[in-house]
Parts: sequence; C-alpha cells; structure tokens
Amino acid sequence: MIQIDFTSITLFIQVLGILALFIQLYYFLFPYSRIYRHNKLQDKQPANNNNCPPLSVIIVTKDSASMLKENLPAILEQDYPEFEVIVVNDESAGEDEDILKIIGNQYPHLYRTFIPKTARYVSRKKLGIAMGIKASKYDWIVITETYCKPESKNWLRSLAGNFVHGTDIVIGYCNYSNGKGLFAKRIVSDMLLVSMRYLGRALGGSPYMAIGRNMAYRKEVYLNHKGFHNQLTLMRGEDDLFINEIANKRNTKVTVSSDSIMRMPQPEHRKVWKGDKIGYEVTGNHYKGTARLSNGLETWTSVLFNISVIASLCISIINRDWIFTAAACIAWLIRTTTVMTVFIKTSKAMGEKLSAYFFIYDIMRPLYSLGLKLAYMARNKNDYMRK
Repeated sequence: MIQIDFTSITLFIQVLGILALFIQLYYFLFPYSRIYRHNKLQDKQPANNNNCPPLSVIIVTKDSASMLKENLPAILEQDYPEFEVIVVNDESAGEDEDILKIIGNQYPHLYRTFIPKTARYVSRKKLGIAMGIKASKYDWIVITETYCKPESKNWLRSLAGNFVHGTDIVIGYCNYSNGKGLFAKRIVSDMLLVSMRYLGRALGGSPYMAIGRNMAYRKEVYLNHKGFHNQLTLMRGEDDLFINEIANKRNTKVTVSSDSIMRMPQPEHRKVWKGDKIGYEVTGNHYKGTARLSNGLETWTSVLFNISVIASLCISIINRDWIFTAAACIAWLIRTTTVMTVFIKTSKAMGEKLSAYFFIYDIMRPLYSLGLKLAYMARNKNDYMRK
C-alpha cells in the first residue's frame, strides 16, 4: 500500500485547527454564555419596586394601525407607577391617527404628536424620536417600535431596576416570535446569536450597540450628545450607532430577565428581513472599537476549524493514521458539544423554541454571512445616505 507523506501539511492544518478551536471555545464559554447565566441571576433577584422613576416611552409610527391596535395596550397597561407613552405619527396614510384617538380615550397617559409634512429630513425615524424626546416630561426615555410587544406586564420594571446612579443606558433582549418553517427558525437563531454578541459584550463591560426595540437612556445623555448629529449623513443609526458612541463599561447595564423580553412578528417577506440586516451592515461599518473585528473573527474561525477537521480526517484516513483521525473527531465533538450546550441553554432562558436547529444554523452561518456581505456590496450605498 502506497502511503503519502503529509507530515508537514498535517502538522500545519492541526496547528490551525487547534488555534481555531481555542478561539471558538473562548467565545462560547465566556461572552456568548453570559446571557443565560445572567438570566438566572436576574430572575432570582427580587424586583426592586422602590426603584421606579417616572419614564417616557417613545414610539414612531407610520401606517401601522393594526400593529398599534394589537401591541400598544400591552405597553400602556404595564404595571408601573408613573409613565407616559408618546406616539409620533410620521405622515401615516392609514388609520393610525384614528386608532390612537380611540386608544387615547381609554388611556390618559397616551400622548400623540406628528412629524410636520414640511420637515426637510430624510431620516424621519430620527426626527420622530427627537420630537418624542422633546415632548417628553421625564428624565428616562424608553425606545421601542409599533410592531413590538412585551411578554410581561413587568417589562418597564425590568428596565427601571437598572436605573441607578451612574447608569445612563439600559439595553434589553428582543427577538422574533417563534414560527414554523426553516426561515422562521433561521431568523430567530440569527437574532439570538446577535443578542449573544452585543448583550454578552455589554455584560462583560464592552458595550458596542443596541437595537431600538428594547432600550432606555437618560434624556440628559441624549441632549449632551446633541442627539443624532453624528449620524445625520445616514438614514439609520438612531439605535446601534448612537449607543456605540455613548456607551461604556461604567454607564451601561443589561436586563435579560424573563420579564424583560420583547417580541416582534415574523417578517412577511424575506426581503424585509434582508433589508433590515443590510441596514445594520451599513451602520456597522461606522462602529468604533473592536466589536466588528471580534465578531468577524468568531465567524471565520468556525470556518477555519471545520475545514481543518475535514482536511485532517481525509489525510489521516488516507495514511491510516487512526490516532489523528480520533483526535480530529474528538476536537469536533468538543466544539460542537460546547456550542450546542451554550446555545440551547441561552435559547431556553430567553424562551426560544429552536431545539437542535442551531446545529444546522451553525454550519450554514458563514455562508449566510458571506451572502449578506455580497448583497451589501451590490446595493447602492446612496440608498442608505441622507440626500
């Protein structure tokens, strides 16, 4: 039997594989596992009912009458002593204003305003939030969307429990409602991983972004930072870029208790979800710090690890080197067991119903990431810029 000497190649592949394995284990055992560990801690802690400063919830609406009707009462009926909800209407052509009037008759703490038609501003979402903050009468501002619905009546309390001296920003968890089909599971898995990244880093003292569906900050911080002036050239950035600019390990806290979870409906079309992902890809290019590089390192070391395992298996089987075959299999089992354990525990803690689907997602996500990069490169960047 002819044997091929792959000694130097095998050694090189194994060194790369071991390096990739240790990087992968670091990410999943430390930053990515923080959500479920802190979920347990926060659920065990008794609610601080004495720490409930008055707050203002800001929502910008545009042609979202059905969503307002379905989701707004869940926010207005929060078990919280003193708060107001300000809905900013962005030239809705539908029944938004009629729905707001009907709901307003039942809830006196609902206030509404509108963006003037003459406003010369492309990023009307930023203008809407700015107008809501200007109209607010309380120091703490909570930001969410018309299509979002809290799972608990204690959602505001879960945020307010972190409104302590020295804290200026509180960020929380939001994901799609659990649906059927592979696409539904894919986007829930994707959002869970995104949350494991940005919430995990924030819990570790390195906040770098938030998503404007479940977050709060002090009005004073917004005013001192001159609002969104640094993102005026971009259509987006009122959530992730704004937080990226003002957040640090001292002024940011995270809530991942069961009461803090916010849900949003599955997108009607894939292109809606894809457009949203590309939007964050655009703003992500402006992040300060190492977060973007760190996320890319984790994604592509997973590719490197899988390639090294496959190559090691092929070479060791050709040479009938069963020790190296066993070593490659053991390394793959170690990573897979670690990744699946962390993901399943996090999924369970945050109320997701994904079972073992993440095994498929974990294998496919480098391809998903590459596809997103290519779609971003193919888009006209002026579509995301202020005109």
